[in-house]
Amino acid sequence: MAGSDEVNRNECRTLVPLHHWVLISNFKVAYTMLRRADGTFDRDLDEYHDLRVPPDARAQEGVSSFDHVIDPSVGLDVRIYRPAPAANNNNNNNAGAAAVTLRILDFLTGGPSPDPFPVILFFHGGSFAHSVPSTSIYDHLCRRFAKLSKGGVVISVNYRRAPEHRYPCAYDDGWAALNWATSQPFLRSGPDARARVFLAGDSSGGNIAHHVAVKAADAGIRICGNILINAMFGGMELTESERRLDRKFFVTLQDREWYWRAYLPKDADRDHPACNPFGPNGRRLRGLPFPKSLVVVSGLDPTCDRQLAYADVLREDGHHVKVVCREKATIGFYLLPITDDYHVVMQEIADFLDANVY
Repeated sequence: MAGSDEVNRNECRTLVPLHHWVLISNFKVAYTMLRRADGTFDRDLDEYHDLRVPPDARAQEGVSSFDHVIDPSVGLDVRIYRPAPAANNNNNNNAGAAAVTLRILDFLTGGPSPDPFPVILFFHGGSFAHSVPSTSIYDHLCRRFAKLSKGGVVISVNYRRAPEHRYPCAYDDGWAALNWATSQPFLRSGPDARARVFLAGDSSGGNIAHHVAVKAADAGIRICGNILINAMFGGMELTESERRLDRKFFVTLQDREWYWRAYLPKDADRDHPACNPFGPNGRRLRGLPFPKSLVVVSGLDPTCDRQLAYADVLREDGHHVKVVCREKATIGFYLLPITDDYHVVMQEIADFLDANVY
């Protein structure tokens, strides 16, 4: 096994850009230290390792951010990003705390905008166990989304994490965040004064986005679109890509099994609908007003076959899906702006937002 692992590491170094390899390799080392064999998690060490950044209500590269509690009963908070008017950037950077706070309050208490803009409800990745909205890589990603949205608002949800909070806590928090967003006058826009919400997420966040979208469709809440990036799905029967790519590019099926056991109900297996939404215990969506989907797939992610199959089922059930599959991309490629894959996908997201804000 040692020799095989060495070959896999060499192959990974050859195909993956150096900066990306260092980033994901460091995460993998840290994550391995945090997981315990008995299914528990070293949250204190996780808090120490996780590189986080504070919100910045002043304009930083044209985007301001602040944290806001939306459900005190469970401690649910969000980080909100919005583009700052270009003419005010210098003033924003020099403003005092009182002036900055006043601008936030004015924003939160504002009314609907006559001009439609997207509201991106984002769920970060981390296999249900890692990261928060203030994690540096996700703060940067959400700032990028805010720029792509051309005047929109990004709401990054600090959902409760496993194993301390198992299924369905993350979905409950996603649902609460959606209901909060759709009820806020300052997030409504357009001639009909409604919130034009897109659900988005990577890894476990993509999984959450799917399940929240299903619940929204059942409840009659209109979602403009779903953006799933390397969405985390699974199942008991292994796919061809899982067999072929296990242990080759950062991800191991053994690690994934740990995370599913940490999140799913204790007596559940990977065919639970949370993990395998269209599996033997899942639910098809034909006839449901499910939103249009943009499904981003990394060809070197062991679960890429599952993501492609997910898109196929949506099509079979009559739903609009666009798949963007980057054959030579690995997990996390969208976190660093150093490859063509990154820039292609960001443009696809911008186009998807622009085409579906109506």
